[in-house]
Amino acid sequence: MLADRLSVAWKQPVVVEARPGASGTIAAGVVARAAPDGYTLGLVASTHAVAPLLIPRLPFSVQRDFTPIAQVVSHPLILVVHPSSPARTVQELIALARQRRGELTMGTVGVGTSFHLAAAQLAVQAGVQFTYVPYNGASTAQTAIIRGEVDALFQNPLLAVPAVRDDGLRALGTSGTHRWRDLPDVPTIAEAGFPGYEAKVWYGFLGPASLPADLLARIADSIQAAMEIPEVQARLQASGFEPSYVGPAAFGRIIEEDFERWGHVIRAAGIQGVE
Repeated sequence: MLADRLSVAWKQPVVVEARPGASGTIAAGVVARAAPDGYTLGLVASTHAVAPLLIPRLPFSVQRDFTPIAQVVSHPLILVVHPSSPARTVQELIALARQRRGELTMGTVGVGTSFHLAAAQLAVQAGVQFTYVPYNGASTAQTAIIRGEVDALFQNPLLAVPAVRDDGLRALGTSGTHRWRDLPDVPTIAEAGFPGYEAKVWYGFLGPASLPADLLARIADSIQAAMEIPEVQARLQASGFEPSYVGPAAFGRIIEEDFERWGHVIRAAGIQGVE
């Protein structure tokens, strides 16, 4: 959607080229190796910030090989359980985890994903342990919890909200700093007794290192203008995102802060990297 808007603004085609795999690091590597001429940009998720903590021998440096351009959207994760679960609040889920001593299962979509780290942060803050059960995607993980295969799951709003509204899942809390617009009666996890808890997923644009300042400003301004179009905002919200433009300098700070914060969680939780 943004590529279409940027094509109009720049009067030339903007082509989206998917390079999936390795938690986004394959696509990021393409950007890191590109010339800093503005012709190659990358759209990355918040897991980009923690890649060096979990994937050994990365072919690039997150700190040195990119120019942060703009964060464009974000969303919290929704902590859900099966409706038959005895846990009706986050505190009650943590009490179950203490009783079951590491046997309470938490679905994830892989080591080091936002879903996994959100659960790990809660476990570290609450002083409990979960048994993590990996699935090959958010939809598969949701099917698993609806079938009762796992006890709890951090899920994205696009999938979680309809299931909660249809009583297929029970929402206990949200991972953002404020309540999610589509579930106003569900408290944040911080509100539910864990002050300071936050686990936000974001998406943003990067360029290669040494992108010239004037070119950086032009690209960021064009992205901001596209993000301010009401139709764009409406479509993003309908897709489960929160439009949240942040410019180059502030976006760079977000990446650095996430690296430090999630590094603490990864070390405290004893999360091992993946090959």
